[in-house]
Amino acid sequence: MLADRMSNRSLLIAGLSTIVEWYDFTLYLYLATLLSRTFFGGGAVGLGDALAGFAIAYLMRPVGAIIFGHIGDRHGRRRAMLLSMGMMTAAMLATAMLPTYAQVGPMAGWLMIGLRCLMAFSVGGEYTGVVAYLLEGSRAERRGLVTSLASAASEVGALLAAGVSAIVVASLDEAALAAWGWRIPFWVGAALAGVILLARSTMEETPDFLRQRAEATIPQNPLRYSLRHHRAAIGRGFAISALGSISYYVGITYVPAFLSAMGTTGEADALWLATLAALAVIMVTPLTGWLSDRIGRRPVLVGLALAGMTLPMLMFAMMQGAFAMALAGAVVLACLGGAVSAVGAVATAEQFPGEGRLSGLAFGATSATALFGGLTPWLAHLLVERSGWAPAPGAMIAVVALCVLPVLALLPETAPSVLGRRKSADSLQDRPI
Repeated sequence: MLADRMSNRSLLIAGLSTIVEWYDFTLYLYLATLLSRTFFGGGAVGLGDALAGFAIAYLMRPVGAIIFGHIGDRHGRRRAMLLSMGMMTAAMLATAMLPTYAQVGPMAGWLMIGLRCLMAFSVGGEYTGVVAYLLEGSRAERRGLVTSLASAASEVGALLAAGVSAIVVASLDEAALAAWGWRIPFWVGAALAGVILLARSTMEETPDFLRQRAEATIPQNPLRYSLRHHRAAIGRGFAISALGSISYYVGITYVPAFLSAMGTTGEADALWLATLAALAVIMVTPLTGWLSDRIGRRPVLVGLALAGMTLPMLMFAMMQGAFAMALAGAVVLACLGGAVSAVGAVATAEQFPGEGRLSGLAFGATSATALFGGLTPWLAHLLVERSGWAPAPGAMIAVVALCVLPVLALLPETAPSVLGRRKSADSLQDRPI
């Protein structure tokens, strides 16, 4: 008989691995102003080019998700996760060794963007693979909490990226940063990725994939299978991920660049502020996952969409004020983004059965992330720069929240504990008096 869940050790390795994934990936945005000088010539144009490079690279994320999703659906979640982490380790190592703008001119920027494309390709398979792994290995009544650990761990990674960046920027002068200091956070990321790669080699395969193998139900073409049988689920996953992505990438990772560009704080203070915001998110994420297990995915998502419509513009306006006001605005935005990511992870994965799950997530959730995650920091920067209106990034979040609210309001409930209570209530009603 196949086991219905995996060991806590395998789940812990899978959950913790998103620390490295998000450290490596968000590091670029936390160092955007520094990297704009080091690789793109500096100034407002250089920062715009750096953010545009992030957006271009992010378009590779759904491509990677589709390819690694196919590998995970055909050959196992474990194999896909090993391959994606191996690629990320190599990309981080190569980034730490890049020549700078002062050494090779504009070619430096293109080399950086090329490696970011490779990293985005690998991250595309990372997050969906980890979410599916945690979902399929945990007890049904705790899926929301356990799967939210992927989001919580990603916030630990973001916190680590912000903290390491803040220490490096605060400890070195401009000359040292430009010459060699910028490499330190990338060397740290490469080392962490190598450690996780070794740990992942000891992980188990998920019970759901083992069931598919035993029952010979593995789809020959997982993406075609999902498109044929689960188009509505793909659409719902797109809507959930659109809100989660713009809330996260505009409301969290873009904030340090926003504060620096607006002149509210210096680079080091902006990074310390982002570090404090990340701490708040780490606390709110598991609570949101637990709440979704208790009352359901749909009511939590609807409540967060309503918050997304009303809070972000006010928070971006507050961040033009004193440091305390900026901190309050950043923390509220970060908690909103973290909460949506926490419940969104399990809600999107539960839209699909085990067969073709990673491919369905790739086509729905990850394509939305490419559009509403990778492009939005650059677009937010462009809107603020052209209009001078500080709340513009918040308005972007509010518009997306308004658009997806009808989808979330009609979302089929998937929380097993809620469904179990409804089933029990229905059976009691049907019982003869």
